[in-house]
Amino acid sequence: MAGIYIIFIAFAIISWLVSNQLKIRFTRYSKIPVQYTGKEIAERMLRQNGIDDVKVVSTEGLLTDHYNPANKTVNLSRDVYYGSNVAAAAVAAHETGHAVQHANAYAWLQMRSALVPVVSFASRWVQWVLLAGILLVNAFPQLLTIGIILFATTTLFSIITLPVEVNASHRALAWLKGTGITNDQNQTAAFDALKWAAYTYFIAALASLATLVYYVLILMGARSRD
Repeated sequence: MAGIYIIFIAFAIISWLVSNQLKIRFTRYSKIPVQYTGKEIAERMLRQNGIDDVKVVSTEGLLTDHYNPANKTVNLSRDVYYGSNVAAAAVAAHETGHAVQHANAYAWLQMRSALVPVVSFASRWVQWVLLAGILLVNAFPQLLTIGIILFATTTLFSIITLPVEVNASHRALAWLKGTGITNDQNQTAAFDALKWAAYTYFIAALASLATLVYYVLILMGARSRD
């Protein structure tokens, strides 16, 4: 079990460093003004993509921005919703990019959405099944196999999330530049903000994959002793 703790600690430190850099950059780029607020940018991007059934709403918290395909809402944190700066513009356009993906039936988003019920079930039980599986690996290795399968679904979800997020950022940056909301100078700032946001998903996927490999090695080690 010591190995898994080392993995968790290592990735927790890396995740903290990336999150800290993300906050630093958003604070820095929040000082670069643009013409529209995040709310206005999201609504304008929706209109220009022919989407009229998605609402833009304000949500509490910091960097809590997300698109909810279930009720078709672009949820923007207050700083983004009311902010008229490069950071707010980048986040608003990125989340609206997910709404555009949804409207266009973007394949990777559809795959991720299809996995949500499975991942929701797996997330509730996986830690207990894995723990019991490791404790009983010599007597009942099948239980660890079940745990690995459950964990693999969450890992797959994390991996599929990567192209979804990258594509939404590409849509956001292209639209911001195409509409003139960002220019040659502040487009770089918008790109950097979204790049660091993408790093958080990359680290999460890598950590999940490393943990999955660790559990597989435990199972293989137990079987080799039989």
